[in-house]
Amino acid sequence: MTDTSTQYEASNIQVLEGLEAVRKRPGMYIGSTGPAGLHHMVYEVVDNAVDEAMAGHCDSIDVRIMADGACRVSDNGRGIPVGRHPKFPDKTAAEVVLTVLHAGGKFGGGGYKVSGGLHGVGVSVVNALSTRLVLEIDREGKHYRQEFVHGGEPSGPMEVVGDSPQGHTGTTVTFWPDPTVFDTVDFRSQTLAERLQMMAFLNAGLRIEFTDERPGRENHWLYRYDGGIVDFVRHLNRTRESLFDLVGHFRAEEGGDEVEVAFQWNTGFNLDGIHSFANGINTIEGGMHEEGFRTAVTATVNRYARGRNLLKEKDDNLQSEDIREGLTAIISVRLQDPQFEGQTKSKLGNVSMRSLVQRATNENLADWLGEHPNEAKRILNKAISAQRARIAAQKARKAVRKSALDGAGLPGKLTDCASRDPAESELYIVEGDSAGGSAKDARNPHNMAILPIRGKILNVERARIDKIFKNNEVQALISAIGAGVAETFDVEKIRYHKVILLCDADVDGSHIRTLLLTFFFRQMAALVEGGHVYIAQPPLYSTKVGRETVYLKDDKAKDRFLEARPNHKEQFGRLKGLGEMDAEELWETTMDPDRRTLLRVSVDHAAIADEVFSTLMGDDVERRKEFIQTNAHDVRFLDI
Repeated sequence: MTDTSTQYEASNIQVLEGLEAVRKRPGMYIGSTGPAGLHHMVYEVVDNAVDEAMAGHCDSIDVRIMADGACRVSDNGRGIPVGRHPKFPDKTAAEVVLTVLHAGGKFGGGGYKVSGGLHGVGVSVVNALSTRLVLEIDREGKHYRQEFVHGGEPSGPMEVVGDSPQGHTGTTVTFWPDPTVFDTVDFRSQTLAERLQMMAFLNAGLRIEFTDERPGRENHWLYRYDGGIVDFVRHLNRTRESLFDLVGHFRAEEGGDEVEVAFQWNTGFNLDGIHSFANGINTIEGGMHEEGFRTAVTATVNRYARGRNLLKEKDDNLQSEDIREGLTAIISVRLQDPQFEGQTKSKLGNVSMRSLVQRATNENLADWLGEHPNEAKRILNKAISAQRARIAAQKARKAVRKSALDGAGLPGKLTDCASRDPAESELYIVEGDSAGGSAKDARNPHNMAILPIRGKILNVERARIDKIFKNNEVQALISAIGAGVAETFDVEKIRYHKVILLCDADVDGSHIRTLLLTFFFRQMAALVEGGHVYIAQPPLYSTKVGRETVYLKDDKAKDRFLEARPNHKEQFGRLKGLGEMDAEELWETTMDPDRRTLLRVSVDHAAIADEVFSTLMGDDVERRKEFIQTNAHDVRFLDI
């Protein structure tokens, strides 16, 4: 007997036409429907304006969060063409751009020499995921307007509604994100401001103005950097002590492709100060341009050192990590045919760009070192000191590896789980031995491991790798996660796919959590980038609804609870710290997968994250105080 409800016929094959596919699977186009996806909508529109700037046709972009929560992006570029499209004669070219996927001037039509938006789904996706979008174009003396509703449907044809101001051209897109698509349609202005500032750094002389017009949140930012990426390097190093005042800078061009590099060393120990961009896109996973730069820097500095007898014949060459210690560098390339690996465009694959960057760095860095002998000497002294620390660290690393091979690699304080499947295994890093005891009793022993951390771990922002390896708490973390550290870290070898930080909701707990996040970001970056680090959220309050106990994570949750239940008479109990919770309470509030709240730590823009950790954990007290006051109510780089 055939079950007709499960038959698979030609009629079962769905064809999603136009923008319908975007609404059906928004995550495929913007990554997620959470806050990251919402902000990505703004970036897609801004990137189109920046492409106009890179083509030399735009020098000013205005971004506004309107009083009603809409976003408006205006530029003074050429304006999207409004003539009839040869392939769609019943539509203007502008309407095609707004309603057809993979339509735009960036696919060899001669409209753009270089562009960041080469996947071509940008502004049409924004239209598809908005309840309303208004397109305004100033071109050839006329002001054109067209409106789209219900996820991209034109409410009428393109119309001329007046004359443009004298000599003015440009495009304005105003959109209202669809609250039925997104978890929230509330833009975070600081997130947008940081991204817009980065775009201004990467496009010297481009003026980007950003205004938040929402009542009670009014704010205004204006970015313009005539020094471009030189100013970017100074900005990233402002919370550190620079090794010298100069910022090195060079550019090169070949066959229409361009490379621009700015660099400066500081006195810190960070190895992750190289940030790369391709056509304005932050390539957080690096790629060929970054590979070419690293190779050339290592070779050039070693040649310089040997040529001036700063390294003797018997001395080993300086390694890449010795030379990169404390180096802050921006590599910005522009190319006509970029090949990005993956939909997220996070890694550049053009082999020709590796060669161009490598040659340009070899030639220009050698000249710069020769012209600046005092600065070069400081770089060499720092690198040689780093080399000694690296050799000392290797001894400590061998001791850690030897104990692992002997079968004693797991730290004694770790209570491991029974499962050996990393995909289902979770490691709770718990603040304090008493909380560790409760967590051990509360856990599901099949897939939950517990590692108590006593006191505050080492601040890796201010310590060299040899000191890091000597720290007991850090050693325990490295051994428990089991995938190495720093240059040897291999995310494929991690023993747990969820590493969960479980700290008290007080000042000391926040400090320990930040120290742990700094360690992971600096020494196990791939763990964070892979989405394996989480923050547990123990609740602050409990109350009774009938016989059921309800837990509320913070004051905002308590306020929302009271708004929904204005007649609630029960008292609110303020929960004790983790160490004072018994196992049952800890399981119910914080560890039970069906009821817990976990925040997943993500890094969208490594350069911004680099600056945040340097500010929070560096030596500049005033900047740290200013940062905390500005961002006290925000959870940084976290997405639920």
